[in-house]
Amino acid sequence: MKRTLYKQLKKWKNDAHRKPLLLQGARQVGKTYLVNSFGKNAYSNFVYLNFEENDELKTLFEGSLSSENIINNISLYFGRKIDSNDTLIFFDEIQDCPSALTSLKYFKEQSPNYHIISAGSLLGVSIGNQRGFPVGMVNFMTLYPLTFHEYLCAFGEDLLAEKLSDMDSPGPFPEIIHDKLNNHLKMYLYLGGMPEVLQSYIDEKDIQKARYIQLEILEAYQRDFAKYTTELQAIKTSELWRSVPIQLAKENKKFKYSVVRKKARASTFVHTIEWLKGAGLIHIVNQIKSPKLPLAGYADHSKFKLYLHDTGLLGAMLNLTSNMIIKPTKLFAEFNGAFIENYVASELIAQNYKELYYWTSKSEAEVDFILNFENDIYPLEVKSGLNRNLKSLRSYAGKYKPKMIIRISPRNFIRDQEFVNIPLYSVSTIKKIIALCNT
Repeated sequence: MKRTLYKQLKKWKNDAHRKPLLLQGARQVGKTYLVNSFGKNAYSNFVYLNFEENDELKTLFEGSLSSENIINNISLYFGRKIDSNDTLIFFDEIQDCPSALTSLKYFKEQSPNYHIISAGSLLGVSIGNQRGFPVGMVNFMTLYPLTFHEYLCAFGEDLLAEKLSDMDSPGPFPEIIHDKLNNHLKMYLYLGGMPEVLQSYIDEKDIQKARYIQLEILEAYQRDFAKYTTELQAIKTSELWRSVPIQLAKENKKFKYSVVRKKARASTFVHTIEWLKGAGLIHIVNQIKSPKLPLAGYADHSKFKLYLHDTGLLGAMLNLTSNMIIKPTKLFAEFNGAFIENYVASELIAQNYKELYYWTSKSEAEVDFILNFENDIYPLEVKSGLNRNLKSLRSYAGKYKPKMIIRISPRNFIRDQEFVNIPLYSVSTIKKIIALCNT
């Protein structure tokens, strides 16, 4: 499957100031497949070490962590000389070998000519817990589940994907194309973006098997909770993880600890939320007190929403049935728009919005996302159905006078003075649309 990150890997390879690269991302989003493909296609030589698969590889990093010593050990292990000439060395599941993670510092300092990529499903967790982390000595990239744009390419709709990303002026699609894109989106919301799920459906067109794979992935996450945390912490992580879909199904989606466990307090679960975020399994959207720059300076971290990293897994956890795919409005309206908001959050995160925010006004109005783009702030409201109500956006506009108010909905593209409706399938190009509307 084509991944947008592949182009960034090529830029990293050719960067004269390249550092060892840490590729983050949740389990089973395709990190190993992507780096293996990159290593075999972009380099003459490829060296692969998986610390989870082969525990004995950790002994290669015992003793001196000098880059020369480690390269010598790897050469002896593989029985061939490992040099830096057009060679990619891949340390996979590096969180299982803390010494390998620390060694990246010495590759940067002593042998920057080597091309090193490290990946791990729990790197975000490991980085926070390891004292020897090579701060400032590595580059970072994050791989997410396939976005809707990547999904279109995987299903052979390259022309549609290209049209979405290469528009030179925002405008409505012909209705037949608009309907086609919405139908693809409904299928994407059910399948999600986990590569194994999509490949299975592409190969076999078996929706039940796709759901079975989703459930297997969820079970693998549960095993990670037990493997990489204490028994007590694993219980809390499972409790909080299972509560996220329930929280999203509420009309008011603000996270409440009491939904996780009766009378629970923030102190009980604050570490758990950070663990799940570090593992790449949830996205946090904090409320802001006032839409001013920098947004982070006005965030109220005691009030927030949690979204899952993949809508397909959200559907599996809520036992969403596949017949909703063929019902034009059912999927969009079910669970108070939870799937649509979750989808939009994931698409924004994939566009490098590392922190997301929302705004409320004394329960009278709520805007789902507040975006910062080129030093301007834009309110973004998500509609799961065809409702034309703009009450919250108008309330926000009356208070703060933004350049533009944005609704994301199943409707086609609309522009009326400062109001813009962006089709759900175009969220991945929202930065481009904002820029074009401002010209």
